[in-house]
Amino acid sequence: MRSVEEILANPGFDLEKVRGDFDYLKLEGDPIIYLDNGATTQRPRQVIERVDAFYREENANPLRGTHRLALASTLAYEKARAKVAKFINAPLPREIIFTRNTTESLNLLAYSYGMDVLKEGDEILISRMEHHSNSVPWQFVAKRTGAKLVYAEIDEDYQLDMEDFTSKLNDKTKIVSITGASNVLSSEPDVKEIARLSHEVGAIVICDAAQLVPHHVVDVQDLGVDFLVFSGHKMLAPFGIGVLWGKSELLEEMRPFLFGGEMIEYVYDDSSTFAELPYKFEAGTQNVGGAVGLAAAIDYINEIGMEHISEYEKALAEYCAKRMFDSDIVKVYHPKTGNRGAAVAFNVCGVHPHDTSSILDNEGIAVRAGHHCAQQLHRGLGVQSSCRASFAFYNTKEEIDKLMVSLENVLKTMGYLS
Repeated sequence: MRSVEEILANPGFDLEKVRGDFDYLKLEGDPIIYLDNGATTQRPRQVIERVDAFYREENANPLRGTHRLALASTLAYEKARAKVAKFINAPLPREIIFTRNTTESLNLLAYSYGMDVLKEGDEILISRMEHHSNSVPWQFVAKRTGAKLVYAEIDEDYQLDMEDFTSKLNDKTKIVSITGASNVLSSEPDVKEIARLSHEVGAIVICDAAQLVPHHVVDVQDLGVDFLVFSGHKMLAPFGIGVLWGKSELLEEMRPFLFGGEMIEYVYDDSSTFAELPYKFEAGTQNVGGAVGLAAAIDYINEIGMEHISEYEKALAEYCAKRMFDSDIVKVYHPKTGNRGAAVAFNVCGVHPHDTSSILDNEGIAVRAGHHCAQQLHRGLGVQSSCRASFAFYNTKEEIDKLMVSLENVLKTMGYLS
């Protein structure tokens, strides 16, 4: 196993060539070190050019027309679906449902699955580290159905407390919805083991993989989950394209989430029948350009190699976390053991995160500041908000070194250091 230093020195791909594909690095007069990849990644030239080519040469409504542009659009759309299915090793392309983002995918599951299967006395088990998109919909479903929403806590190392999780998992648990990687703590629960344990009590398992799919090889069949969701914009693709994968036998039984064009089979005056998978969940004109962009992003990732990307991004986060752990001016919210992802949450001691972020921005460094749509987690940490540096494979060790220097400048700017 290679050390962090070895990986950063030789990531297994041509880092400078890759950086040349991202135009934000070529901005004149106002260069930026972009460390907000957990919110959204930058897009390489190849993705932008493919989306541009679609709108120039293949633009038409998919599925509905028989003219050449409609057929070209349909072909591009369905090729994208097949590519996504292969990327996560889904058994069937029809199990891939295109949505706007992870949030819509989770809401679809809450409304079309949770609302119909849960009843009073049932339990939904999630973790304390969930994004609001994986907690608020379940709050709503619990109130409407009489089910109980249960939280598994995190341990002192910012990892999911598996002892607490298993103690709260029981035969009343009908849905387990868990993050594959925390968007704040960067901890990565053992989703495969969680799925195994949950299935033993008859629960179905949903994985919020918004922070997992962009950074790891993901095999839904190996994970053993029942549903998995993620967003394109966190993995080089355009905004507005998301994915819901589900086992076909479950998707077949679920009612549609949205109603209208394209998701119908026959419409009568007082009733309708619905299209087969995946179309019954894709009402209205779909974001074909986004799907095409997601397919191009997958091609780009595959060309570099997800194994190389995962190893390098983890090394960047490990290097950053170590630098911060060794600093006496930073409080770090990041595991020291176990599986960790590509982000580091922190606070500069005595400085509000928004002040830290603003001062860093003046120095050309972009980090996230706020509660990161995880207020329950921050409340448990005893803080209102935090800063987060999140990495992609086009970031460098030198950018982290500049971040650490700038963190000292934050204290100087605030008057805490001379």
